[in-house]
Amino acid sequence: MATYEEIHRWLKEERGISVKNCHIAHVKSMYNLTTRVAPNRQGEGRVYPCPENKIVDIEAAFKHFEMI
Repeated sequence: MATYEEIHRWLKEERGISVKNCHIAHVKSMYNLTTRVAPNRQGEGRVYPCPENKIVDIEAAFKHFEMI
């Protein structure tokens, strides 16, 4: 599984975008790739959910790294 840094780097080079770690975590949770809840997460909802337009790009990175 790719690290957050590798995903950030790939998205910057291939798509020219920057995403937050919480956006990557949100998309990972959509595919059940997360194993735990972050200890600093407060409450049930997400403070910064991933915008719809970036979900496709993050999914492309996951496919590139054979995560999905």
